[in-house]
Amino acid sequence: MPIGLSEEIKNNLRIKLKKIFEHIKGDKTIWAVVALLALFSFLPVYSASSNLAYLYGDGSTLKFLLKHLVHLFLGFIILYGVHKVPYHYFKGLSVITLPIVVVLLIITISQGTTIDGANASRWIRIPVVGFTFQTSTLASVVLLTYVARYLAKINDKSITFKETLLPLWLPVFVVLALILPANFSTAAIIFAMLMILLFVGGFPLKYLSLILASGLLILTLFVLTAKAFPGVFPNRVDTWISRIENFTDGKATDADYQIEKAKIAIASGGLTGLGPGKSIQKNFLPQSSSDFIYAIIAEEFGLAGALLLIVLYMFLLFRFIIVAHKTEKTFGKLLVIGVGLPIIFVALINMAVAVEIFPVTGQTLPLISSGGSSIWMTCLAIGMVLSVSAKREVIVKEVEDQNPLDVLSEAI
Repeated sequence: MPIGLSEEIKNNLRIKLKKIFEHIKGDKTIWAVVALLALFSFLPVYSASSNLAYLYGDGSTLKFLLKHLVHLFLGFIILYGVHKVPYHYFKGLSVITLPIVVVLLIITISQGTTIDGANASRWIRIPVVGFTFQTSTLASVVLLTYVARYLAKINDKSITFKETLLPLWLPVFVVLALILPANFSTAAIIFAMLMILLFVGGFPLKYLSLILASGLLILTLFVLTAKAFPGVFPNRVDTWISRIENFTDGKATDADYQIEKAKIAIASGGLTGLGPGKSIQKNFLPQSSSDFIYAIIAEEFGLAGALLLIVLYMFLLFRFIIVAHKTEKTFGKLLVIGVGLPIIFVALINMAVAVEIFPVTGQTLPLISSGGSSIWMTCLAIGMVLSVSAKREVIVKEVEDQNPLDVLSEAI
């Protein structure tokens, strides 16, 4: 190839890449870490899907890889689209979408899906495309955004607890009550993130203590009621209790099968791992491509790969903190904390379960595990963080007042 032609191709490529990056706003480091995690996910997902391929397919893992590719592609479309939205729009959008989320949760739990007599209604099927969607993941993002909006609204104001009951605690209670029967771990994580967000947002400590005590009381009453009337209200209470008891007592039961295989996988990995695609325990772990994918990563990439993954998540947390610190608006700061912190928290829980620090929770590894709902909602949350980092807010007060979403947000 002539030298002149080669240089022309390089220049054209530079121009095209420059045009692409001109449309990508916000913290470039967050973009890089998210892209790196997404690209890396193909290796463990492709490898870990072999068990599913032989159990439910023809032995080929290609369709599972393509499915993961589609989920990531749709996720990055969501991420890109959301990061283009001025972040103050999320105030009004949270008010609008919260009732929709409540309706979706009601539809989800009313399906009455049971597994071994336990309520397992977590997903609804999206018409036409046929994808299943876990509504609690959307509820988490919307509810935390709504709470961030409320905290920003009452910032520097003296309020009584009674004044917060209807606008703040009623929506929180309704959403958590609809998630709790089928998904205790998700409800507990959302509640924990809410407590952190409220603490950071300056909500009075005496009120937080009251809510924490009330939450524990309500949970106790729910468990007692569910145990007393198991036939009337199928639930997962027995599953939660058995997991916690087995975890604390160190008993080896059928429920601990995956934990034992996960520990074998991690121990087999050693320092450098067996190599990509060479995992043995992926053939025995039923959730090897989702809940326990970290064990497969540790087996194939060793301690070095497992620690590198932790470093990437911690670096992502560091960038979230930087974005929140640099944001001038209170809502922007709280939004980054509210939707960004759960990503890291869930990642740490997933990894802690694999090494038996926590009992089994069913939480996936963000941007790594297979599964559409987790990927899409993680990308939605990261897109909101990037919107804040891009400082995409309307500065002109007149324009902001004309935004109907802001008007709705302030009115409620």
